[in-house]
Amino acid sequence: MIETKKEQERVLLVGVDLQESEHFDMSMQELESLAQTAGAEIRGSLVQKRDRYDSKTFVGSGKLDEIADWVEAEEIDTVIVNNRLTPRQNSNLEAVLGVKVIDRMQLILDIFALRARSHEGKLQVHLAQLKYMLPRLVGQGIMLSRQAGGIGSRGPGESQLELNRRSIRNQIHDIERQLKTVEKTRTRIREKRLSSGVFKVGLIGYTNAGKSTIMNVLSPKEQYEADELFATLDATTKQVQLADHFQITLTDTVGFIQDLPTELVSSFKSTLEESRYVDLLLHVIDASDPDHARQEEVVLGILEDLEMLDIPRLTLYNKADLVEDFVPTLTPHVMLSAKSPSAKQDLQAAIQQKIKDLSESFNLLVPFSKSYLLHDLSQFALIEARELTEAGEQISGYILPGNRWRLEVFYD
Repeated sequence: MIETKKEQERVLLVGVDLQESEHFDMSMQELESLAQTAGAEIRGSLVQKRDRYDSKTFVGSGKLDEIADWVEAEEIDTVIVNNRLTPRQNSNLEAVLGVKVIDRMQLILDIFALRARSHEGKLQVHLAQLKYMLPRLVGQGIMLSRQAGGIGSRGPGESQLELNRRSIRNQIHDIERQLKTVEKTRTRIREKRLSSGVFKVGLIGYTNAGKSTIMNVLSPKEQYEADELFATLDATTKQVQLADHFQITLTDTVGFIQDLPTELVSSFKSTLEESRYVDLLLHVIDASDPDHARQEEVVLGILEDLEMLDIPRLTLYNKADLVEDFVPTLTPHVMLSAKSPSAKQDLQAAIQQKIKDLSESFNLLVPFSKSYLLHDLSQFALIEARELTEAGEQISGYILPGNRWRLEVFYD
């Protein structure tokens, strides 16, 4: 039986700065956070400035010698490269260094394997890892010969990675078949939710921006939250009472990150589609993060790739209490601290205002004989004023255009 290492892996981080990316430092800091999230003990970080990546070994020969010296001196178990390595580069680096080498993409996949809780989430991670590993099965010596597991090898498991290409393709086909079945179930649930007329809100944002915290502010049921990358992986939808009896659904999904592996975007398409069919997106941004502007760009870029830019958005600049002289770049927006006592009230007010902007106003007289219908109406309409008259109750408020037909029963 193969046993997994219990002690932390000693890791060396490696990056190549092409000098054309102004976000290289941010990317390296993220790599360090990712490695720590995966349970690594980081022994050092080496950076080389180059005009282009070396096609054979990613880094130049001089830097490769320096990395080899570090590996020996610090007894490094794993070298993590801050880029997507080609199978050839990966194999060559392992041959020279004599230790396991993984890249940023495989590290992210590994963290997803740690975070997946639902059956669907585990299937999606498994599929993404197999698709990533398929072209790397030939000639990957150290990675496939090691029996200790560890960072970069969770999920499918070493024995599965050693199977031949045909077996891997069969596994991919089988998982895709299972996911189609799961997706059909998810689609039925989504269609039922869409037909219900309930206002749907989705939480999006860079990983660790505070989405789960926002969800816990609005919902009485606890969503796991932690100061770590990808604390939430599986999509979670909860029903929230916003005002009076007015109901919304709130969906929290996986956080975005720059250079998100394409295998994950593809594999998690059905999960991300939970946010595709919402009426409003709450874009959560960590205002205290020095790189928040770049993180905004990453999220908006992924939304564009997913063809979701046309969905109405409200930007929530979270952790506003930790910054001074902050200048928001996105509108409409709300500055808040999810940990403050007034956070829930502020959030509810901002969401209600956005719902009003997306809705149509209405004014109707409800005869006393139909007053029993008002409870159901209040679940789909934001009722602002109620006044008793001799003929009945005068109601005014806001309702989504798609729900306006629900008023017809009062006109009969």
